[in-house]
Amino acid sequence: MFSSFGYFWKETFHSLFRNKFMAIASVLTVTLSMFILGVFLCAVLNINHMATYLESQVEMTVYLKDGLTTDQVMGVGKKLKAQPELKSISFKNKDQAFADFKKNLGDQQGILDAINGNPLPASYSTSFANPQALKNAAAIVAKYPEVDSVQYGQDIIEQLYKVAQVIRIGGIILIVFLAGAELFIISNTIRLTVFARRREIQIMKYVGATNGFIRWPFIFEGMVIGCIGSGIAAFILWEGYKVVLSELVSAGLVFIPMIPLWPFVGYLTAILLAAGIIIGILGSTISLRKYMKV
Repeated sequence: MFSSFGYFWKETFHSLFRNKFMAIASVLTVTLSMFILGVFLCAVLNINHMATYLESQVEMTVYLKDGLTTDQVMGVGKKLKAQPELKSISFKNKDQAFADFKKNLGDQQGILDAINGNPLPASYSTSFANPQALKNAAAIVAKYPEVDSVQYGQDIIEQLYKVAQVIRIGGIILIVFLAGAELFIISNTIRLTVFARRREIQIMKYVGATNGFIRWPFIFEGMVIGCIGSGIAAFILWEGYKVVLSELVSAGLVFIPMIPLWPFVGYLTAILLAAGIIIGILGSTISLRKYMKV
C-alpha cells in the first residue's frame, strides 16, 4: 500500500519535471484563475458585511407634521416607545432642528437670511436592536396621522445589496469561464504526459497493471498542479488583503467596516485550495477518459 503511494508520487514529480514548461503554464493558469476568484469572493463578502453593518447602525428619523399640539407630539413618542426592540429614542423640536442646521452650515449661514420663519419639522430619532425590527416599525409609524415622513437610509443599503448581487452574478459567470480554462490547460498537460508514456503504459498493461494503478500518478499530477497554483494565489491574496487593511488604517478610514484579516483569509485559503485540487482532479480524469485507452 505505502510502496504504491511512494511510486505514485515519484511518477507524479518525474512527469512534472519532464513536462516542466507545460506544468508551469498550468500552474500559472490556476494561479491567475484562483486569484481572480479570490478577489471576487473578497469583494462580495466585504460588501455583504458592509451592508449588514450599516443596517445595524441605521437610525430611523420620524418627521412630524407642523401644527401639532403638545399632546399629539407626546402621543407619537409614547407609540414609538411601545415599538418592539426599541433601543433608544430622542426628540428634537423645530428650534433645535433649525439651530443644528444653522451650525452645520458654518460660514454659509448667511443663506438662511432669505428664509422667512423655520421650515424644519420637529422629529424623533430612534434606533432598534436589529434591522428587521426597524423596518417593521418604519412601516407602522409611517401610517400615523401625525407623521409627515419616515427616513432610515434604506435606499443606501438596498444599493449596496444590488452592487453585491451584480458582483456575485458576474463572479459566478467568470468562475465558470476560468474553471473551464483550468480544466482545458490541466487536461492538455496530462494528455501530453499520457501520450509521451503510451508505450510504457502498454507494457504495464501487458504485465497485469490495473487501470487504477496506471491512472493514479496522473490524478496526483493534476492535484499537485491545482494545489500549487491555488496556494500561490492564496498567498498573494493574503498579503494583498493585509496591505489593503493597513492602507485603510494609514489613510484614517478605519470607519469602513472591512472583514478582519483572520480567520477570513484562512477560510478563503481553504476554499481556494479545495477548488484548485478538485479542478486538478477533474482535469486529469477528463484527459484520462478521453485519451487513455486502458
